[in-house]
Amino acid sequence: QGKMVESGGGLVQPGGSLRLSCAASGRIYSSGVMSWFRQAPGKEREFVALIRWGVGTTYYADSVKGRFTISRNKAENTLYLQMNDLKPEDAALYSCAGGSEFSFSPSSYSYWGQGTQVTVSS
Repeated sequence: QGKMVESGGGLVQPGGSLRLSCAASGRIYSSGVMSWFRQAPGKEREFVALIRWGVGTTYYADSVKGRFTISRNKAENTLYLQMNDLKPEDAALYSCAGGSEFSFSPSSYSYWGQGTQVTVSS
């Protein structure tokens, strides 16, 4: 079917930046929408950002709006998440997901990567 592999996580100080990548193979990239979700220990998985793969329209959770930017390289089937001005509350396991319908709910997505850990600490 396909595969999604995230990279780019790590440890960063508050106020710092990270860029996450998600390499998609198979037909995942043509599904329609791709999103980033995150899950902190003891919390439910939450929506971060979404991009319509074809037209590039983007949507963000209020908590990251103005700080995070989702983008994609269609030629390379790669999804990105540029994260600036990181805060301790942004620390989580970040996962990319692919789906065929516009949705902010993780249950709507068929394809998932394994996740990449982001730690924000001084």
